[in-house]
Amino acid sequence: MPQHHPPSMLAALGRTWVEAWNARDLERVLALYDEAAVMTSDRIPAMGFDASGTVRGKEALRAYWGKALGLLPELHFSLIDLFVSPDSVVVFYANERGKKICEYLRVNDAGLIVQGSANHLVH
Repeated sequence: MPQHHPPSMLAALGRTWVEAWNARDLERVLALYDEAAVMTSDRIPAMGFDASGTVRGKEALRAYWGKALGLLPELHFSLIDLFVSPDSVVVFYANERGKKICEYLRVNDAGLIVQGSANHLVH
């Protein structure tokens, strides 16, 4: 049975995730993820990656996010709120363009992110 992580640990993970992105430190971001992590976003096909909107594995994440960071020199996340469950944290933030986004991050027993989903507002 998977262990449940304390809310404080998951909230800290969410804050660290935001700080790592704001430092533009891709390796620090990737260190939060499991080798087999899966990421889903509607931005993935738009960036020329998998048409399904999913990238699988840390190397694919490195390629995708490396390209994204190169295209977004102004990237900055402003944390609004953190929501936790026993095995996940949702990071609610605004990006540098003022767009509000929820990032769902599910963690494994080791506390590493195994699944991420970027959820954007429907207009």
